[in-house]
Order: sequence, then structure tokens, then C-alpha cells
Amino acid sequence: MKRSEIKRRPLSDAVLASLEPEKKEYREHDGTNLYFRVKPNGRKSWTLRYKTPSGKWSWAGLGSYPAVTASMARKKAGELREQAYQGEHITEASRLRKQALQESESDTFEKLADEWLAARRPGWTEGTYLRAKSGLALHIFPTVGKRPFASIHPTEWMGLFREMEKKGILERLGNVRRHCKEIYDLARVTGRITHNPIEGLNRFLQTRPNENFAHVPEDDLPALLTAVRNYAHASDVRLGMILMMLTAVRPSELREAQWNEFDLDSALWTIPAERMKKRRDHLVPLSRQAVATLRELHILTGAYPLLLPGRNDRKKPRSNMVFSMALRRMGYRDKQTGHGFRHIASTILRGNDFHRDYVEVQLSHVEAGVSGVYNKANYLAQRREMMQWYADYLDSLENDTPPPPNPNRSTRD
Repeated sequence: MKRSEIKRRPLSDAVLASLEPEKKEYREHDGTNLYFRVKPNGRKSWTLRYKTPSGKWSWAGLGSYPAVTASMARKKAGELREQAYQGEHITEASRLRKQALQESESDTFEKLADEWLAARRPGWTEGTYLRAKSGLALHIFPTVGKRPFASIHPTEWMGLFREMEKKGILERLGNVRRHCKEIYDLARVTGRITHNPIEGLNRFLQTRPNENFAHVPEDDLPALLTAVRNYAHASDVRLGMILMMLTAVRPSELREAQWNEFDLDSALWTIPAERMKKRRDHLVPLSRQAVATLRELHILTGAYPLLLPGRNDRKKPRSNMVFSMALRRMGYRDKQTGHGFRHIASTILRGNDFHRDYVEVQLSHVEAGVSGVYNKANYLAQRREMMQWYADYLDSLENDTPPPPNPNRSTRD
């Protein structure tokens, strides 16, 4: 909102969050000489106007917003006003605080996390190390990485984890929370803190997705990928499971797929409306790995209309139990279902900050109504990039190699 629209003071949280920057920096009075400053680049902070012991007016910075909330700023302003009344020089006190903060830079959470990563690295594979580091860099460091670790309260950690919970990335949340708890454990056993602020938070966070389709946690995914790749009972079923992982389509959409739906040269699969749950065409971009898998499958079944023709009747698709039976033979009964591959893709993609709309369209969770009908190709270019990253990421898990560069990281940084 524009500052001309402000009607009440002190400023409400909604106003503080929505105030728009202008060409020049400006300050808005919150009350009793406390001001909310907004810079042209959008950065916001608190400042206090006060009189020095010599009687001159001066300014004291109280911290950036939203790290310093309105209630925190008002409380601090009250303390500083009291100091000024008693003849103390607030600017000098502020200088001393900044000096103390600079001296504590080595005590930031990010520095502590780097120490923990270095301690854990000898016992980890390179892939495990890089995934742990990536999870912290993506979900934790941007918010609290530069903060002194001892100053981050349990309520702040709970709020941060709740944001991950809202995104539905529960498995990633579990891994990141455990890592953060271990990081604080390192500080505790080395005498730098006496209490772990993340202790007990797991009791108040969701620990598993609310769905009926079983799927393995990400930590167990490398073993599953290897098991699928080595499945020897039926080559077409093996390739079908790989395609389900690479495309995140429903098992029925793959079982009933026909070769005329695919344009391998354009790396595109068009599932016709009559086979879709939403009764509209669905475009599925194909990664390099998916195209290679389809070419291998074409050698086996390309003489028939169906990708996965039945064993007894080639005009009918494979049984709707074919993938479930294969997973049971592999030892994944009640642990992984064909439909569960979709949940794995959703969790990993959302956990790596791919746009929610891209993921939802890839899963064919499109909006109802006219807009959904006319947006069947929505985000195709973005989904191509996303699904190629996902295929490369699965390869890194299976081969225990460093994960591919995250395209969201460059835009974020």
C-alpha cells in the first residue's frame, strides 16, 4: 500500500508488511519518536529520534524489518528513551552493540552449520553431504543463517518449519529439522549453549504426508531407484516404472498410453482428454532420460499400438496391478506404490522451490473452468526445465553423485 493510505498509528503489522517503496527514502511515524523507514530498494527498518545529552536531535537505528518486529522495536525504543532521559548517549551505546555483534559473527548459525557439515562429511558419501548442505542453504540460511545461533528462539524455528510444512514438503522438512537439531547438539556438547532450541519441536509438526499412496522417504529413494533399474522379471514393466518416476503421471495414464501420443523428436507426450481425469489434453514434457527410456521400450513394444500391451491380449494394456506386483517382488509391499511416485516428485520439486503452479500442472492438477481449458500448455517451457532437473536429480541419487545445479538457486541469490 502507499503511505498516503495510512489511517492509524501505531502502524499495524499489515501496513508494515505492505508499505511500498518510493523513489526516495521515507520515514513514517509510528509514535513517540519511533519511525519506520522504507528505502527505494524495498528494505525496511526502524529508527528512533532522540535528544543527545547536549540537547541536539539525533537518530538511532533499531534494526531491519521483519527481523525486528513492531513489538520488538517499540520495546527497544522505550528502553532507549529511558537511557536518554538518564543522560546516556544512545549513539555510543549503539556503537558498542554493533561492535559486540561484529565480534559474534563467528557465532552465526551458518558458521556453526559449516562446522557441523565438516564434522559429518568424513562419514558421508559426497552425494549425502551435498544434499544436506543444499537443504540448509535453500530453506534455512536465507532466513537465519547470518544470525548468532544462540539468539534464535524456539518460536522462530517453529515459524520457519511451519512455512515448510505449509508447502507440503514434509519429508524435506523432517531432514532439515533433524540436521538443524544436530547442529545445535554440536554447540551444546562443545559448551557453547546449554539448551537445544529445536528440542521437542517435532512433536508439534507433521511428520508424514496426508495421503493414502505409500511412498518411500527421500533417504530411501536411492535404494528404490537401483531396485527398479535392476528389476529383471519383465523389461517392459521395468521401463514403465522408470517412466512413471521421470514423468510423474498416474499409473493408469502410462498403462493405457499409445505410441501415437508421443513425439520423441520434440520430447513431448500429449495425453488425450478422454484418458485424463479432468477430461482435457495434458502435455507432458520429456527429459532426455525419458526419451531414451521410451526409445528402449519402443524396441520391445513398438510393433503394437500400446506402450505396455497385455501379455495375453496385445490389444489391451497391462493389468492395473502390474506395477504394484512388481514393487512387491522388489520388497516394497506397503512401502511404495505406483501412484506414490507422484508424491515423491511433488515433495522433491516443491522442496527445491520449484513454483507450485509448475508442479501442479505437471501433476495435471489444473484449475477448473474456462481458464483451465485454455491453459492446457501452461508453463510448458518452465516444466521442461523442471523435469530435466528432476531426472538429473534422480540420477544423482541413484549414482551417489553431486546433485545438479538448482535453477531456483541462481534466481534466488
